[in-house]
Amino acid sequence: MAWNEPGGNKPNKEKQDNDPWNRNKNNNNGSNNNNSEPDFDFIKNFFKKILGGNRKQQDPFNKSNKVNSSFGLILIVIVVIALFIYSGFYTLIEAERAVVLRFGKVDRIEEPGLHWSLPFVETVKKVNISAMRTTQNTGSMLTKDENVVDVDITVQYTIDSPQEYLFNVADPDLSLNQAIDSALRYVIGHTSMDEVITVGINQVRMSTQELLNLIIEKYNMGIKVENITFKAKAPDAVKAAFDDAISAQEDEQRFKSEAKAYSNDVIPKAQGKAQRVLEEAYAYKLDVVNKAQGDVARFNKMLPEYRAAPEITKRRIFLETMEAVYLANPKIILNVKQGNNSVIYLPIEKMLEKANSNIAKGQK
Repeated sequence: MAWNEPGGNKPNKEKQDNDPWNRNKNNNNGSNNNNSEPDFDFIKNFFKKILGGNRKQQDPFNKSNKVNSSFGLILIVIVVIALFIYSGFYTLIEAERAVVLRFGKVDRIEEPGLHWSLPFVETVKKVNISAMRTTQNTGSMLTKDENVVDVDITVQYTIDSPQEYLFNVADPDLSLNQAIDSALRYVIGHTSMDEVITVGINQVRMSTQELLNLIIEKYNMGIKVENITFKAKAPDAVKAAFDDAISAQEDEQRFKSEAKAYSNDVIPKAQGKAQRVLEEAYAYKLDVVNKAQGDVARFNKMLPEYRAAPEITKRRIFLETMEAVYLANPKIILNVKQGNNSVIYLPIEKMLEKANSNIAKGQK
């Protein structure tokens, strides 16, 4: 029958049957409803096919219907089990550790790699133990000498124990900030303001880090402090006066360094000169003593000869002495006409000058 087959004289029911688009089937009480809900019958048909068709129309003695129903159930079970197993896999990178909870209780700690947990039963909490975390505290604190300083401290830390970090304290970061504040106030409270701002700043930083590690270890927070950066300054109202005081301390240190350098230069020279004088005096002493001992030995040898022949010995000593005197001093010889005798002139003034110079050298 054609779509445009005339049927104006037919009843309304027959006209509705001749509509190829079934537009009149959606009419409610003779009206056309364009906002009707979508048809989900194809979904129902899909599940009916998986489960083996319409159970009301199934033949209980038909084996093919039972096989189709069993196959559909097995397929659904396999898909559910595969999704269940797949959802339990997770991967940990090198810097991560995982704390696995089973029914809310810590069961194990997993290392890096591929792992599997039981879904809906176990909970996995990942923690990065290699990441460097930073926290910063600022505030005004009272020193030992009852002065106020403005302090700025930055702490870098890592997680040492994931289990302790997650479960031993309610808020690890807040607890760490409180521990930093407590340790810093204790150290600054036992240090003078000059030490905190100038020469003792490194000691304050190290003491704060040691005390902070003791507090963290006592509370088992699972945190390890890696580094502390500490800065302290005087309040703005007295900053100019403290800058002058710091400048004076720096000048003091500079003058001390210069004095020490001058001392290191002068003292070794003076010690060397004193040692040289002592060695020269010791050598002169040995020379004089040895010479005197030699003279004594020589006179002791001459004593028997003198006792045997006093006049001859005196004459020989006199001649030897005059020979030494003539050899050691210049001489002038004058020719005299009368008697053709030579006159020897001995310059006594030159001898006295030489003797005086030798005495002066010996005194120096």
